[in-house]
This record gives sequence, structure tokens and C-alpha cells, in this order.
Amino acid sequence: MTYQTIYPVIDRDNQCLFRTWAPHAGAVSLVIFPGEKAVPMERKEHGYWEKMLHEIEPGTRYKYKIDGGDPLPDPASLSQPDGVHGSSEIIRLDDFKWTDGQWDNIPLTDMILYELHTGTFSQDGNFDGVCKRLDYLKDLGINTIEIMPVAQFSG
Repeated sequence: MTYQTIYPVIDRDNQCLFRTWAPHAGAVSLVIFPGEKAVPMERKEHGYWEKMLHEIEPGTRYKYKIDGGDPLPDPASLSQPDGVHGSSEIIRLDDFKWTDGQWDNIPLTDMILYELHTGTFSQDGNFDGVCKRLDYLKDLGINTIEIMPVAQFSG
């Protein structure tokens, strides 16, 4: 099997291939917003579902509907402007103008790493709470932060 991205890929002709993995689903639809237009997707091998749409613009919002259930955001989305439960958003990766050409990383041997659990590091239990305490880490001599967890899970 060749490697293919699972997140939507939009090209310069505004064609977009939507892919999701739902191996036990009987039917998957792509729901385009606004208007909640549902478009049936095609079952592919290994539990994947696909649909190529034309004339899709960056910024288009979408969700997936599995077996007629409520529309769900794309778990592989590259943009969730309204949070993890909101609609996913199509972006064109090469529209972003990278400005990190002059980035000079700290050598690994000089890193003083702090493994930070976002939910327990502050009373707020979120990234805003982490930001409020960055001076504390700096005062400790920390120059590198490993944020965990990077995905929600129980435990």
C-alpha cells in the first residue's frame, strides 16, 4: 500500500480529495458548510472512504457523517477554527509563507527540558494557564518545553 495523506489536500485547481478512515461504517457522507450539503463518499480498500470535489476554496468548512449519525469533525483536520467539536476547515498548505529560514535551534546538549502536563501545570489546566507561568520556568533555567499530552485520552 502506498502512503497517502488522510487530511484533505487541495490543489491549485481547487480540487480537493477528502479521505477518512471508518472501517466498520456502512456509509460515510461528506457534509459541506454552509448549507449542510451531504455528499456520499466512496468506500476504498483498508477501511478508507474518499470523495474528490471540484471548485473547493480554502476556508470551506466540512464534517463527516457516518451511518446517518450526527456530523463529526475530521479527526485528521489541519484546521479547527471553532475548536475540536466545530467544523473542520480546508487549508492550502503552500499558501502559508514560512519565515523560519533563520531559525537557530538550541543544541540538544544545551537543552534543559521540562516535561509539562498542560492539565496539571496550572490551576487553569489549559494553555492560558501555562502562559501565565512561563516566567516561573524561565527562572528555573528551563529553555525547552515538552508539552503533553498532545492528544486527549483518559489517563
